[in-house]
Amino acid sequence: MDSTHGTHDRGGALARRLGRIFGPDGRAVVVALDHGLIDGPIAGLEDPGDTIARVVAGGADAILTSYGIARRFAGELSRVGLILRADGAATNLGSPSDGPASSVFFGVEEALRLGADAVVVTALPGSVKEEETLHNLASTTAAAHRWGLPVLGEMVPGGFDSPPELRTAPGVAAAARLGVELGADFIKAPYCEGYREVTDTTFAPVLILGGSKVSERRMLSDIRSALDAGAAGVAMGRNVFQCEDPTAMTAAIAALVHEDASVDAAAAMLPAGVTDP
Repeated sequence: MDSTHGTHDRGGALARRLGRIFGPDGRAVVVALDHGLIDGPIAGLEDPGDTIARVVAGGADAILTSYGIARRFAGELSRVGLILRADGAATNLGSPSDGPASSVFFGVEEALRLGADAVVVTALPGSVKEEETLHNLASTTAAAHRWGLPVLGEMVPGGFDSPPELRTAPGVAAAARLGVELGADFIKAPYCEGYREVTDTTFAPVLILGGSKVSERRMLSDIRSALDAGAAGVAMGRNVFQCEDPTAMTAAIAALVHEDASVDAAAAMLPAGVTDP
């Protein structure tokens, strides 16, 4: 087989796998269920199989999760796209002073063996782990693309405890752009005011990350604003699986992302009394 044909084949595989994550509208609802890597049996994830079933029933397009969950709950994950967490993190059992992301634990071979449609790597530009985590992203992307496997770059400017000035539009835009410059096929990045600056300067789809748990109304409003500013969807965890009704919350987010619903219409899909006035 000549090299040109091989390149086209890998490109086709990459497109097919991305199609398992993004809908025909080019948008995606990704629910992140990888928090056990840091927090252990965090509330809402004590029974991963049940949580997966709930968010899949709500209309999640893909699940972002750990190797162990992907391997053990393959049946529950079979109906949606699968994004495998490739890198590891410092757990909350200690008090690391240099940020939580550092090492790539699982490679392309493990991801393909599990049937993953993409891998995700976190990079922390502007932090003490900038060079190390950017290298993780670049090396994983190079390896993944040899097999037509897409890469999600989780770009967190300054790290997870970054100062507020790095979470403004210029900081987030710079971090997101670094991710696509290193080859990431789509980006997960914090939401901020002025998000159009992020999406306009990132030549790949951008999903907003959820971060710490906030009120349901605030989350839905941020998603609506991000979509209106050009975001391609969400990649959220706690703000979904720690809700009173994860199925209803996933459905409300899917309505925003895929049906362009208003915040009020999405909020009306949640149990009575859940959202703020």
